[in-house]
Amino acid sequence: MKKVLSNKDNLHVLYEDNHLIVINKRPGDIVQGDKTGDVPLSEVVKEYLKEKYNKPGNVYLGVVHRLDRPTSGIVVFARTSKALPRLNKMFAEKEAQKTYWAVVKNAPPKSQDRLIHWLKRNPKQNKSYAHINEVPDSKKGILSYQTLKKLTNYFLLEIALETGRHHQIRSQLSAIGCPIKGDLKYGFDRSNKDASIHLHARKLQLMHPVKKEPMTFVAPPPSDPIWDACS
Repeated sequence: MKKVLSNKDNLHVLYEDNHLIVINKRPGDIVQGDKTGDVPLSEVVKEYLKEKYNKPGNVYLGVVHRLDRPTSGIVVFARTSKALPRLNKMFAEKEAQKTYWAVVKNAPPKSQDRLIHWLKRNPKQNKSYAHINEVPDSKKGILSYQTLKKLTNYFLLEIALETGRHHQIRSQLSAIGCPIKGDLKYGFDRSNKDASIHLHARKLQLMHPVKKEPMTFVAPPPSDPIWDACS
């Protein structure tokens, strides 16, 4: 990835309160630390909170879920040990509703559809393969999509996830002949200049882990000519 990482000064905070903070992740940021050694978004958020609230010592922050590095959009972090297990449970039990936008080159076979595949992960390749029928060590992946807009050379799809598998949207869309713009790993013909892909976690709906109130977050996609044409 091109090393243009978030810092506390360019962090896009969508929402924050005492128990959680919601970030619009930029493509290229990693949510948690990995072997690259790049500063993860979790540490950037900690630094932001430490400075904003003048907190001495370590800042508590719980990672609830992740987005692939080249993907942009909504990421939720827990700010308290009370909120973390409740948010984890919501995501694990699919009570948090996630909606994505994807820009693809080819029109899908149907303008809207529900896709069911059996996804098998290859750890060495860091890639998942979508199969029509169950294969050994595979997990069922389900999503629904609809075509929102026809662009000059692309199509904007809105995707609702029913399961949360490794590279699920990327592999399932590729399996129907619609690889995401910039996603070389899943069959697009060229990469984006910044190594991003045009997949964006657009909307998240969940219950507040403490207040028990319904919450909806919507994140604007990154600004580039393709995403700008989607609005």
